[in-house]
Amino acid sequence: MNKPLLLLLAMFLCNTLIAQDKKPATISGKFEDVYLVDFVSSIEKSTGRTIYFDSPALDSLHISVSGENEAIESFLRRGLRSAGLSAGFAPSGKIYITKGITINTELPMSLFVADTAATGNTVSDSTIEFALDKRKYTPAQENKLYEIGVRTNNPQGIAIINGTIRNAKTGEPVINASVFIDTRYSTQTDGYGKYSLSVPAGKYTLSVLAIGMKDTRLQVAVYSAAAFDVAIQETVTTLKNVTVNSRKTGNVSRVQMGVERLSIESIRRIPSLFGEADILRVITSLPGVKTVGEASTGFNVRGGSADQNLILFNDATIYNPSHFFGMFSAFNPELVKDIELYKASIPAKFGGRLASVLDINSREGNKKKITGSAGIGAITTRINLEGPIGKNEKTSFILGGRTTYANWLLNLLPDEYEDSRADFQDFNLGISHQIDSSNTIHFSGYYSHDGFALNSDTSYAYNNMNFTLKWKHTFNNRLSAAFTAGHDAYDYKVNSKSNPVNAFDLRFGIKQLFAKADFVYFRNQQHGFDFGASVLKYKLDPGSFKPVGPESQVTPDVVEDEQAIESALYFTHRYNPNNRISLSTGIRYSLFGYLGPQQVSEYPDNAPVTDANRIADVLYGKGKLINTYGGPEIRFSARYAFDASFSVKAGFNSQRQYIHMLSNTTSIAPTDIWKLSDPNIKPQLGEQVSLGLYKNIKDNTIETSVEVYYKRIRNYLDYKPGADLLLNHNIETDVIATRGKAYGVELLLKKTAGKVNGWISYTYSRILLRSNDPNVALRVNNGDYYPANYDKPHDVTFTGNFRVNHRFSLSLNSTYSTGRPITIPVGRYYYAGAQRVLFSERNSYRIPDYFRTDFSMNIDGNHKVNQKTHNSWTIGAYNLFGRRNPYSVYFVSENGNIKGYKMSIFGSIIPFINYNIRF
Repeated sequence: MNKPLLLLLAMFLCNTLIAQDKKPATISGKFEDVYLVDFVSSIEKSTGRTIYFDSPALDSLHISVSGENEAIESFLRRGLRSAGLSAGFAPSGKIYITKGITINTELPMSLFVADTAATGNTVSDSTIEFALDKRKYTPAQENKLYEIGVRTNNPQGIAIINGTIRNAKTGEPVINASVFIDTRYSTQTDGYGKYSLSVPAGKYTLSVLAIGMKDTRLQVAVYSAAAFDVAIQETVTTLKNVTVNSRKTGNVSRVQMGVERLSIESIRRIPSLFGEADILRVITSLPGVKTVGEASTGFNVRGGSADQNLILFNDATIYNPSHFFGMFSAFNPELVKDIELYKASIPAKFGGRLASVLDINSREGNKKKITGSAGIGAITTRINLEGPIGKNEKTSFILGGRTTYANWLLNLLPDEYEDSRADFQDFNLGISHQIDSSNTIHFSGYYSHDGFALNSDTSYAYNNMNFTLKWKHTFNNRLSAAFTAGHDAYDYKVNSKSNPVNAFDLRFGIKQLFAKADFVYFRNQQHGFDFGASVLKYKLDPGSFKPVGPESQVTPDVVEDEQAIESALYFTHRYNPNNRISLSTGIRYSLFGYLGPQQVSEYPDNAPVTDANRIADVLYGKGKLINTYGGPEIRFSARYAFDASFSVKAGFNSQRQYIHMLSNTTSIAPTDIWKLSDPNIKPQLGEQVSLGLYKNIKDNTIETSVEVYYKRIRNYLDYKPGADLLLNHNIETDVIATRGKAYGVELLLKKTAGKVNGWISYTYSRILLRSNDPNVALRVNNGDYYPANYDKPHDVTFTGNFRVNHRFSLSLNSTYSTGRPITIPVGRYYYAGAQRVLFSERNSYRIPDYFRTDFSMNIDGNHKVNQKTHNSWTIGAYNLFGRRNPYSVYFVSENGNIKGYKMSIFGSIIPFINYNIRF
């Protein structure tokens, strides 16, 4: 008997056995004009089957059918036929409902026939699309054998496969997708959707798994090194698991610890003020991340101050990341592709800050068709547009804008603020062009403006403006690079014109020019290398105070501009000797040069830095190198995996920061001063060691983690009592270089799948500062440790989401934290014939604890077939229980007595409603 006959006989016997094993399923029921979603739900409950269909496109269809003890296949086909639908029945019992084509659920005979068209060809530029609703390939083509590389009769050796994973619907890259070759080789796509795998030549199953995307499996034959791109479809919904990603193990498997990756979907589910999705509000709900309170700008990470966070948007530095007194994030959530927060294990390619890196990247734009979205709420409105430029699907754009109309809200303030006003706008533009398979160019532009006045006398305004140009180039299947250049600008101004005699204009600004080159070299599955270089030029306008109008009697005052250059080289080695051990070792060497023109004051050694001790002022010419700082920064991460769901990690970071924010407020404010390191102010230095345990349970749908850390900080600038930081020509005389220590533990319990999902986190952390330099004339707290302004030991956050059905969901967010420290007046005394106030030790008291709960519900519109727009409503309440959380505590002398008062910004419940539309 020949081999083909044996094969056919084996297939016949298998099908016969399967057919004998099947038990016919019957159903009885009567359905009259019911929605498909309700029809499917009823069938699933009565038969135990799992039914898949494209919910947004089909679940508004109506079904009418009745029958008694009828086979489920016949019953479903009759009911679906009237709506123009088909059903495919898999041997496993799963059912697939589609429109326009019926899914074959058994392997076709053509699977076992060689694909002669592919013989001898490479598929380096091929893109494979998979979908249930818009099928580009038949099931036979999905299951065919795809050949990678040049076909040979005897393939041998190691082959490197690389390529890009893209969203088949939009053409955009899919980041953080897991790519597997069988179960032995795996990797993740980077920020550009690219992957690389090194495997022996042979036949494998290639799998691609990504959050929100359909799992994709391909049969591949690897002959030699080649590129292999895959386009995957968005998730097909099953009613039993609305959010499904049970194989997510990245928190356990990746070598870095203290890294948070957020999807835009999780951000949309978190209730926020006035109902608009807010990136920073979600960031501050994570363990180890805090804010000082209501209406605060910036955030604090593991004992770091707000200026110790490097906030990047498309590689550009954002100095003020908030709008409207900190109520809104400066980032348009509809345009964001991915968000990564590094609290530890900071990659060597990042530098310049001590505490964290928040890396935000925008989407490239839909390469297939023009789409958009818009929203209108109580005080904001937004519109976004994206699509292809031209017909070749190589160039795309994305454009977005937001604005506010909040003056009606400020009219609710007390009468003394009746003339208050506030507004903000931000605009984004991105253009992406793929030159060929090895070269892509990206342009990103960002602008934001805030203006406000709390009375008719003084107005404030600040602006962010950034643009970047990036060229991504693939040299070969091992080496790729990204070359980036850009410009950053931040400025603020304060002016008063109501009284012509005292009319003034106060300005401050930062400008940066930067360029960098980042290389990635993939040697094999065990070894990978990242290396590169960067250069950054600072130009600071520390402040100018000028009269406005001919009647103004204001005396002009201008602080001299500052300039500096910061450059760095870095190298990282990623080493994976086996599946259990993973190591990442890196070094970054940074160099900072302070440049003229500048007048620098000199002070004697071993003496306090005061005006009285200044011995000379030295003038340096334009471009003159005044002094330099520099040194190595070590980055190390290690992971040991006990199994696929349990690992332990350790990490060490050292950082250098050459720019300082000087402020006697607790968060970033419009009048904060930024200062470069100079001969009298040294750069900040920090080292952090951390350890973590990570365990996933219930098929990786529940994540648990415990992380502990200890951090040392040197040269953090605090201010002397009575310091005047604004327009100070010798700022070094009013600040103190302190040493700090920060330590803490972070606990996280997170449910990632199912109708109910969310997380609860607890953080215990301390940040203590100390100024014990004997040369300091006035040591804070007599040289003893004292809490920093943003020290909040306890923090608990709960975030929960309940998906009732495809159209209705509920979200709840609750947070509690210890009140921040303050210094208060404790008595009075007389000195030099005058009464003076005696203050407590620095930050020895605290304002009341903070507690707030927010609630929202999202209602999706009717999902009609082929409708051109999709709408939704977001309704909810901020500060659900109306708690009067303190924004600040201040003291007033009344009738010879000092009385304390608490001020709350949001002292009552704030309802909100938003309407959103997509087209």
